[in-house]
Amino acid sequence: MSGSAGDVVQARDVHGGVHFHGPMAPSAGTPRQLPADVREFVNRHHELNVLDALWAGDADELPRTGVYVLSGTAGVGKTALATHWAHRVAHRFVDGQLCLNMRGYDPGAPVTAAAALDRFLRALDVAPTAIPTDMEDRAALYRSRLAERRVLILLDNVATVRQVRPLLPGTAHCLVIVTSRSRLSGLAVRDGAQRITLDVLPENDAVALLRNLTSAYRPYEDREQITELARLCARLPLALRVAAERAASRPRTPIADLIRDLRDEHAVWDALTAEDDEESDAVRSVFAWSYRALPEPAARLFLLLGLHPGPQFSAPAVAALSGETLATTRHLLDVLAGAHLINQIAADRFQFHDLLRAFAIYQAREDDVPDRTAALRRVVSWYAHAANAAEERIGTLDLAIPLPPPTSQTSRPIFEAERPAALWMDTEQDNLLAAVQAAAGEPGLQELAWQLAALTRRFYMRLNLFDSWFASARAGLDAARAINDQRGVAEMHDSLGMACVATQQLDEAIDHHTAALDIRRHLGDQLGEAVSLNALGLTRLRGRRLVDAANDFARSAELFGELGDNSWQAFAQMNLAGTLVELGELGRATDLIGQAVTQFRAEDSAEGEGNSLRLLSRISLHEANIPDAVRYARAAVDLAVQNENRMWEGFWLLDLGAAQLATGDTADALVSYQRASSIQRRLNDRVREALALSGTGRVYQRLDRREEAIDFYRGAVLILRTVSAPWTLATALNDLAAAFTEVGRRTEAEPLWREALALLGGLTDPAAERLRQFVAGSLTSRSQ
Repeated sequence: MSGSAGDVVQARDVHGGVHFHGPMAPSAGTPRQLPADVREFVNRHHELNVLDALWAGDADELPRTGVYVLSGTAGVGKTALATHWAHRVAHRFVDGQLCLNMRGYDPGAPVTAAAALDRFLRALDVAPTAIPTDMEDRAALYRSRLAERRVLILLDNVATVRQVRPLLPGTAHCLVIVTSRSRLSGLAVRDGAQRITLDVLPENDAVALLRNLTSAYRPYEDREQITELARLCARLPLALRVAAERAASRPRTPIADLIRDLRDEHAVWDALTAEDDEESDAVRSVFAWSYRALPEPAARLFLLLGLHPGPQFSAPAVAALSGETLATTRHLLDVLAGAHLINQIAADRFQFHDLLRAFAIYQAREDDVPDRTAALRRVVSWYAHAANAAEERIGTLDLAIPLPPPTSQTSRPIFEAERPAALWMDTEQDNLLAAVQAAAGEPGLQELAWQLAALTRRFYMRLNLFDSWFASARAGLDAARAINDQRGVAEMHDSLGMACVATQQLDEAIDHHTAALDIRRHLGDQLGEAVSLNALGLTRLRGRRLVDAANDFARSAELFGELGDNSWQAFAQMNLAGTLVELGELGRATDLIGQAVTQFRAEDSAEGEGNSLRLLSRISLHEANIPDAVRYARAAVDLAVQNENRMWEGFWLLDLGAAQLATGDTADALVSYQRASSIQRRLNDRVREALALSGTGRVYQRLDRREEAIDFYRGAVLILRTVSAPWTLATALNDLAAAFTEVGRRTEAEPLWREALALLGGLTDPAAERLRQFVAGSLTSRSQ
């Protein structure tokens, strides 16, 4: 029976210790991601008419062009127009809407195309484990998901063509609306996009917008003065709305006084700005004018929000940042939202327009916030304690990360169950990464930076958020090195090693885990040493360095035993047992599994027990005890079904299929392999899908349906040539070559055997040696 040594433990769990019972993010169903329509949307009649005219006449027909680019200067109302028109046509897209702020002009890092694809695929109900790491593969899967769907896609604040092109669905069934300050000419030239350029509002429309927003408070204002106010706002909708709110909130202040103050602000920004950019100066003047009119507590909060690591924030996080009570913070956030300086996007959740965030950051720097480091410490500490609480509820097995006491009076969230904890982590993922990066560059906060990076690594692992995982771990490593915190350095090497294993970068993974092991030994940290040895063993197991892996696992289990850590010891013993099965040491493997499964059952660890049963099935099959092989594998699959875990089910079905085939029960074996193949395809576990196809090929071979068997073997080989799994590819090549030989097609078999022989060259374990001898003998044999 062919197999992959790397499959001894859960594919995404490099420590052997993750324990969860289902998806860690909610099923999205049909995505409905459009934000609320714009209140008091007025004007833009010409642009709306142009957009409507581009559409085919019949509501059931498709648009004449699938990509629309709304371009124009900052604050001109691109997002408002895009959102408003998207709501007008959304009913035509029965499969939902996708929407993402690409943050191309945000003071922080923009959203990459790879990250956007990751989010959209999750929204389209692609399991996290099924999302490829390569961006081209992600884009291909995204296009496949959208191929037969009618989806509206709104991509806001795009900076470059490169940022958006991979997000184009490649089908006329979908509509893409892009907003950008750039013309994005490449989309028009290469992708046939229709571009609509927004200018500032005509003067009459700008005046009308001001009147609509202020008439309830200032019904009798002079038109000339309203016109002057519109001109000072450069007729930009964003500035007009901020100015209108200030005018409406001070109905007793003569508008002439407001205009005079705004002129004074213009003079200040004219002096500060070297560029000839009337519109930008106008926007910043209006922001400053509105900011200086805030009550002192609200003005202080606005400055502090310029320090918040991410552009979105919850009220509890802001309370931690400010050091105020939650009730006071909510009141002040309402004041800022009322002044249009922030936008409320959900209950207790707010965000900046990118221009306003840039202004807040600038103002916080210019006004020299006195408690800047203390404020940043409070909010990063709050995120760290909240993430720790979430991970404790989710129940991962990992080294404890001791945190300093909270520095804010704001309580961390209380999670009553696993799902709310996972939802919180998912919602805050951008802020968690931004908090690590902000703290890593702040003297005095580097310890918090690596601690938060360590606390979030399991979250990134569960959801395959590789880009964020690497970015967080590298920032944490830099922070730990900056303060010569060797424990932190080891933790970050450990995290990077885990990420490298998950992305098949095995040589780099060994380097990181070895570095962590050396540091932990130097520190006398036996628990850390045992964890590093287990991680090294799993990495070497993936590369089929079986003897080295077995030594690592044995020493790891020994250390865990000396420390009295039964949970970790059980996983190390199971990993060692799986390695010994591959080495043919079945008796010793059976003894270890017996010890481990007792602990797994005491802890109600379905994952540990199921993997133990799977290994017992494999051992029974090697010993020709076929009834026990079927019984153990069936029990493992039943556990997976009871826990509604498709990953386990798809994996353990492979052993059930092998056991059923050994009994001669080809019908049931075929069902098991085909179920496994279907699950693995949805999970995008390419190696295990190939194993399922190879198993199906063996069933058809047993049924004397050799041409069909060849088709399945060929499918397995094609998949395995796209991943790094030399042992599994070598076994699949041998299966295909043998099948070709059986039907008299030896000339097609020989190149496959030569390829397999080359792959086996660096492998020294007994199974590899047996296969090498068989392949070499097949090549030298003259028999047909």
